[in-house]
Amino acid sequence: MAATRPTVHGLHHVTSIAAAPQENLDFYVGVMGLRLVKRSVNQDAPGTYHLFYADEAGTPGTDLTFFPWPDMAPVREGFGQAREVQFGVAPGSAGWWRERLESRGFEAGTPAPRFGESTLPLRDPHGHRIALVETEDERPWIPWEGAPVPAERQLRGMHAVCMVVRELAPTRRVLEDVLGFEEVGEEDGWRRFGVEGGGSGRWLEIREEPDARLGRWGTGGVHHVAWQVEDDREQMALRERLVDAGLQVTPPIDRFWFRSVYFKEPGGVLFELATMGPGFERDETRDALGESLILPPWLEPRRAAIESALPPLEVPASVGASEPPAARAP
Repeated sequence: MAATRPTVHGLHHVTSIAAAPQENLDFYVGVMGLRLVKRSVNQDAPGTYHLFYADEAGTPGTDLTFFPWPDMAPVREGFGQAREVQFGVAPGSAGWWRERLESRGFEAGTPAPRFGESTLPLRDPHGHRIALVETEDERPWIPWEGAPVPAERQLRGMHAVCMVVRELAPTRRVLEDVLGFEEVGEEDGWRRFGVEGGGSGRWLEIREEPDARLGRWGTGGVHHVAWQVEDDREQMALRERLVDAGLQVTPPIDRFWFRSVYFKEPGGVLFELATMGPGFERDETRDALGESLILPPWLEPRRAAIESALPPLEVPASVGASEPPAARAP
């Protein structure tokens, strides 16, 4: 029997760029009801935080993370970028979420169907594009008991990522021939690709914009998109296939909670293949996730210097504990 060709298994996490870290924390915990599951630093630039927001346990696929760089210019949208991150919510939740956001000074768009799913677009305090998508799809997700949002309304992990490229064909070849995606539909210029049959957490939506300018990283934009692989063996098999396809791929990098390889897909978006483990409970109990600054072992000798360079952070304790600045209109 022929061996099964390795593929990715859906979204692992998305990492974006924020401005002020406290505003970022107030919004994603205090307003959106995600849990801060890891408070760490950018391992390549440890003078800035790396904040991880997810479900109760930091389940892969529920995790939106941020590098707060307050002095960076805002994102310049264009091709070669992931433009929007979508989260799944329960059917009938979009109106509840719109009312919650507006009651806290945030603007949200009008729910409208996308690929047959009611979708509410909004932006966070630093301009990051988000959408909440009503879906009945089952997926790995653990409600956070301490959230300021009722369990039935909580964000249930990332539903899809939307990205823009100047030319679709080279990106499509890598998605289909290497990573295991299949195109499943088109709507308003967006093409939807799914892996393992699609479903919430396994979608990627792409728009081809031949006349777009090159995008630039900045606050309010996505830094990279990470896809799930089971383990080191599967990661290396996919890495070999990417190299054979002519892409420049990093060696495996130990991120302590998972292991990663990075590459730019042909359209210019930075992708990561991240292993499912060891996971966020490797160095903290589930009850204590996100409560203190956690460093990987190789940065521990620098803890005093790192801590002195970071601003203090206070996690919102309950509904209304903080009122972040108003979001931009979607």
